[in-house]
Amino acid sequence: MQLQDRVAVVTGAGSGIGRAIALRYAGEGCAVAVADLDETAASRVAAEIEAAGGRSLTVCMDVADEAAVERGVEETVAAFGRLDVMVANAGIQIVHPVEDFPYAEFRKVVDIHLGGSFLLTKACIRHFYPQKSGSLVYMGSVHSHEASPLKSAYVAAKHGILGLCRTMAKEGGRHGVRANIICPGFVRTPLVEKQIPEQARDLGISEDEVVRNVMLGRTVDGEFTTLADVADVALFLASFRSNALTGQSIVPSHGWYMG
Repeated sequence: MQLQDRVAVVTGAGSGIGRAIALRYAGEGCAVAVADLDETAASRVAAEIEAAGGRSLTVCMDVADEAAVERGVEETVAAFGRLDVMVANAGIQIVHPVEDFPYAEFRKVVDIHLGGSFLLTKACIRHFYPQKSGSLVYMGSVHSHEASPLKSAYVAAKHGILGLCRTMAKEGGRHGVRANIICPGFVRTPLVEKQIPEQARDLGISEDEVVRNVMLGRTVDGEFTTLADVADVALFLASFRSNALTGQSIVPSHGWYMG
């Protein structure tokens, strides 16, 4: 039980990668605040955790709303008495060529990914710093390192989260707080499924070509990264037993990005 008696807050945990991480943490003895804008989805995941004998809390959280983020973190600490791990995972995807990208939509993507990561960090370190411990886990992407057409907002946000993570490794170090970022390749979540027809339309190619050439073309084996792959990395980062590992980007991407 690598996270026995620890407490984590995971955003975007009502589905996809966030759900996989929440369940993985709970299976390792961690109490998990399942945070999501969709309270019904968060409640379903919390119920799964509790049905398996774990401890959970449903938190309705809009990560772009500072008051909501602070309230959710305080609810978590009130429920479980402490906080040890933060996973900033909430995100959306909107794709357009830059010339057709409405600024309001660009800002929405950046506000949720990057702004949400910042606000969650700010709320969590208020508890991490006094206890001289804590693990900040950010959800980046291969797009934290690489660019792709049509994804100006997403790429900008994910590059920004990489910078935020590295800054927090430096600021948090003297407080015993680690900061690391997971940068997966394409994981076949509902977010990615939605992109396939959108990119096929905007690039003028078939959906099969989007998957084979755009999403998986630079992997070494033509395979999607799995939810389990990402959850395993998140567990490794949360449970690492010293502060030696901080400021690092781990890239489970089937070799799409090597660095």
